[in-house]
Amino acid sequence: MSWISDSFLLSGSTNFFRMAIHPIEYRYGTAEMRAVWGEENRFSCVVQAEVALARAAAAHQFIPAAAAEAIASGAEKATLIRAKEIEEEISHDMMAIVKAIAEQCGGGGGFVHYGATSNDILDTATGLQIKESVTLLDAKLRKLLSVLLKRAGETKTLVCAGRTHGQIGVPTTYGLRFAIWASEIARHIERLTQMTPRVAVGQLTGAVGTQAALGEKGMEIQETMMEILGLVPVDVSNQVVARDRYAEYFMFLANVATTLDKIGVEIRTLQRTEIAEVEEAFGARQVGSSTMPHKRNPIKSEQVCGLARVVRSAVEPALQNNTLWDERDLTNSSCERILFPEASILADHLLSLMIRVIEGLTLKPDRIARNLSLLQGVNMAEAVMIELTRRGMDRQEAHEIMRRASMEALAREIPLSKVLSTEVAVTRVLSPAEIQALLDPGHYIGTAPAQVGRVLRKLTPLCTPAG
Repeated sequence: MSWISDSFLLSGSTNFFRMAIHPIEYRYGTAEMRAVWGEENRFSCVVQAEVALARAAAAHQFIPAAAAEAIASGAEKATLIRAKEIEEEISHDMMAIVKAIAEQCGGGGGFVHYGATSNDILDTATGLQIKESVTLLDAKLRKLLSVLLKRAGETKTLVCAGRTHGQIGVPTTYGLRFAIWASEIARHIERLTQMTPRVAVGQLTGAVGTQAALGEKGMEIQETMMEILGLVPVDVSNQVVARDRYAEYFMFLANVATTLDKIGVEIRTLQRTEIAEVEEAFGARQVGSSTMPHKRNPIKSEQVCGLARVVRSAVEPALQNNTLWDERDLTNSSCERILFPEASILADHLLSLMIRVIEGLTLKPDRIARNLSLLQGVNMAEAVMIELTRRGMDRQEAHEIMRRASMEALAREIPLSKVLSTEVAVTRVLSPAEIQALLDPGHYIGTAPAQVGRVLRKLTPLCTPAG
């Protein structure tokens, strides 16, 4: 992330101050993910790549071993400040770092960057940053999975109204809802594990990908360099790492953000005054509105839903960054300077936020029970239809009977049991006690608790951090 370097002079004062512009500088994001994509770490990753190049080149007798040692020693003294000073003069960020390192290396400075082109180092540095980024994301995903599984276990048999098309349907359980979200997060963990070797990569292929400047040992030098850095080497490339790899990273972030968006939408819906089954944690001194003192708004879930849109917006430019001219052009470069820090920091922020939301989420059993009985049994029509069919009635006939009975109950605003008590085709098969039992939501949650139990057994091991 590029920090704003402009200063503003206070009128009548000799003090300078720096004004933050982007909200990820002061409002959104965690310190650890900001650090990954900050200028200091970017500089550090570039320097690491240069040192690894020198060591790998020396290992294959491409440069003198003494030169590699001088570069490794001198690189520790190179600074971002000095590199920026040089860049002001030469207007080339990569060469500025090369010069900043070289001037600290004595006679070995002449071998800094030997055999490489800019993007060999810059894309490899990006690979290092992606590797750090996915490590943080993996930990957050596993933490969120753990929190969701805990809530799923706690609410495994908490019966509630299921809804389709925004309308109350047959019952479900809160445990099943949490388990469904947990399963989705688990798939993201699986995706992250699978994609990391494809996106956390480095290269040393030269000006157009031929490794001509490296001679016959180019492939071996690249292999050793990436082994030193802990990155996967590309098999082939032109001057840049193919951006389909980075596009996959951004699509992954967008996919995760969309899952969190979905959870946030559901929480916001369930916190609506008319439903009020759940509520985000609300501090004792928290203010909900500047003018309506009574408000308790789901602001964290709303923030998740809003920022998810920004993360998703990175996908289109990331895909376009793969359509470069010939062996490369520069249209991807400026774009990626924004995309990587913004999407990574915001996705990490959303995960942190959703962990807090789920941990602090309050469920309201009284409102859950009230909504479950809101339709006076009409939402249990399927249960009666299934039982009528099981006892010998044609399924389509049973469906029509229950459809008509349900519409009558809704129109007259009376319990479904009262309508069914006058329906001869029903009372001939079912007793009043049996009808009442069939209209009990607690008796119609199927295998939901068992499914939650299976999810808990399967996914709990994933809560342990990788490695």
